[in-house]
Amino acid sequence: MRFKNQAFLFLYLMLFLSLPTIAQTQLVQGYVRAEGNGEALIGATVTAPEMQRGTVTDANGFYSLSLPEGEHTLQASYIGYAATTRNIILRGNSQSINFALLPYSNELGEVKVESNTLRQRLNDTRMSVDKLTSRDAKLLPALFGEVDLIKTLQLKPGVQSSGEGTSGLYVRGGGPDQNLVLLDDAVIYNASHLFGFFSVFNPDAVKSVELYKGGFPAQFGGRLSSVVEVAMQEGNNEGINVNGGLGLISSRLSVDGPIVKDKATFIVSGRRTYVDIFTRQLNRLNEDTEDYNPIPDYYFYDLNGKLNYKGENDELSLSGYYGRDFFGFNDDDFTFGFDWGNTMGNLRWRHKFNNNLYATTSLGTSSYKYNINNKIDIFSFKLTSDIEDYTAKTDFDWFVGKGHTLKFGLMATRHFFTVGRLNFDSEDNSQSFSSGNDFRATEYGAYLSDDYTVNAQLALNYGLRVSAFTSGGKTYSALEPRVSAKYNLSESTSIKASYASMKQYIHLVANSGASLPTDVWYPSTPNVKPQQSQQVALGANRIFGKGRYILTNEVYYKWMHNQIDFRDGANLFVNDNLEDEFLFGRGRSYGNELYIEKVKGKTTGWLGYTLSWTYRKFDGENGQEQINEGRWFPNRYDRRHDISLVILHQLNKRLSLTGSFVYGTGQAVSLPVARFPLQDVEGKDPNIIPIYEDRNTFRLAAYHRLDLGAVLKLKPKRGEADLTFSVYNAYNRRNPYFIYFEQIKDRTINETVGFQAKQVSLFPLIPSVTYNFKF
Repeated sequence: MRFKNQAFLFLYLMLFLSLPTIAQTQLVQGYVRAEGNGEALIGATVTAPEMQRGTVTDANGFYSLSLPEGEHTLQASYIGYAATTRNIILRGNSQSINFALLPYSNELGEVKVESNTLRQRLNDTRMSVDKLTSRDAKLLPALFGEVDLIKTLQLKPGVQSSGEGTSGLYVRGGGPDQNLVLLDDAVIYNASHLFGFFSVFNPDAVKSVELYKGGFPAQFGGRLSSVVEVAMQEGNNEGINVNGGLGLISSRLSVDGPIVKDKATFIVSGRRTYVDIFTRQLNRLNEDTEDYNPIPDYYFYDLNGKLNYKGENDELSLSGYYGRDFFGFNDDDFTFGFDWGNTMGNLRWRHKFNNNLYATTSLGTSSYKYNINNKIDIFSFKLTSDIEDYTAKTDFDWFVGKGHTLKFGLMATRHFFTVGRLNFDSEDNSQSFSSGNDFRATEYGAYLSDDYTVNAQLALNYGLRVSAFTSGGKTYSALEPRVSAKYNLSESTSIKASYASMKQYIHLVANSGASLPTDVWYPSTPNVKPQQSQQVALGANRIFGKGRYILTNEVYYKWMHNQIDFRDGANLFVNDNLEDEFLFGRGRSYGNELYIEKVKGKTTGWLGYTLSWTYRKFDGENGQEQINEGRWFPNRYDRRHDISLVILHQLNKRLSLTGSFVYGTGQAVSLPVARFPLQDVEGKDPNIIPIYEDRNTFRLAAYHRLDLGAVLKLKPKRGEADLTFSVYNAYNRRNPYFIYFEQIKDRTINETVGFQAKQVSLFPLIPSVTYNFKF
């Protein structure tokens, strides 16, 4: 009761602080859009320089700013666009001021845009936030020339990859299931193609990506470690645009334009790989070759679509995503098929009640599923797992004035889980078997937060989220307070601090150390408690070098409870009693993230360095519930040092050069320390059984890689075009993917006399070229 009373007191103080004060201030608000196509500019800055006040636009390009009555100069800016200023007079009533920004031409306009953007990052109450646009990602060298926004996030401090070439994220010591990935407000459960080597996000369909590593706003819940918020393009309202690209392994095409000028727009984007076309032809050419092993089929595709309508007081949008991966193999005796993918649809309605109150309501569905079909002779089996969600949510933005902006809302999600549904049959009906579990669950959330600008130096954001989860007759609930603060020490220096409590009710059951399509989502049940975390962070930010550079340094500490791992020798693939294999323990992660970015001049880029520790502890009452005898041990994604360096250089108006270098301490792994032979069948060679001691006591070799790229702008008769060249792993570093052990045999006696560790590496030096076009 003491904790609940404190929470209610916290909520009371929020409401008290949010009440208007005596000072006469008025509200100015509106939209910031791109001139020519009307696209909303997410994260654009709107400032009143003489008052040292500013704000950023939301996912709809909307901003709101409280200012004292009188004359003011407003300035709107966005990276890649020329800043625009407006003079206004506030007398007695709020005003609506809209901005339309023109793209800059690499001339003087770039200076003001970048300078104001840095200053807003300095003054923003949010901390531990990184933002990218598709324009940023397209400049960087990429594996096989395939632009990947998620891989670009891996170049930011505090974010680590799950392995060689993969697009999974490990954020501040959290696992891959602890990232909330949202595409236009709808959850994406598996954000990877090609077994994790590419993300599902087509860069032509994406406008921007924001990553929250800490200091989470109260509207986000359901995960412990990060929020990845992806916003789709809205479409050009001036005319039809066609853009796309032709690469080594895939091609993409996007079409957008107006349905009703200045009212309704659309965008449709598609992407497909075509390696399977060549492998099938190669198999046909060699089908009569003796001892030829056919190459399995593999390809993926995805489709994005969005419709938008804008009225005087209402905005409607309908977003959709459908993506599938296919892997298959066929011959006379054996057939194997494996497909997986995401489906998403979301209808969103934004309504303006008046100049101070807005509501955004959305209805959405999201699902992820995989299917494995296998046939050997007359026997066949099918294995399926999926999660399907139906979500309704409403968010309100109330611009109270006097420095206060309230945000509050509620949501409900109905979850449907199918875990390991197996069907085994024979053509003669002599054999039949089935297994698997189905679960139903409902998740609720409600929140209230206040963004309070106390004065030119101090700003606060504080809120409370209430969450609940019902499954199997058991209901869990939690109070999740959030608070962050910013204080300006000077015009160029600020300090920030944050605290966030998070609860996670669904869990990813993984049967390997890597994120695979066969990993399944599992709900909290009477025997499986939800995960929870608390994170504190403290940071300092400084602009220097005449506005060319920004330096940030953040330290954080995160406590985690009810972390899930598995017993030694656990059966995770087909098991109707999966909960019997779970172990529950604690986690902690802490570190320091240093980041310096240059945003002005012909040479730009950033340098990030993370020093961190990540540990887990499973100290149950008996040995079967313990790992490493109940001691703290490093998690698989514990990385002591992580460095990323990104450089972009504008050689001239047509040619840009890019490069990135990454270094990371080797992953913690478990390796056998001994082996013994087990003779189970007389007359056959004995089975060699590995013996493991403590988990994660070995380290793979350090990971490091240099990528180089160049973008050459062409001069087509119509539209725009460029050639993007890249070299992945430029000095051909053989980075470890995993370790296996090979037997060493004495051929004179035909017996195994030892074992030798072997390293598997995936990607050598890989050059690529992509042709991009737009007209």
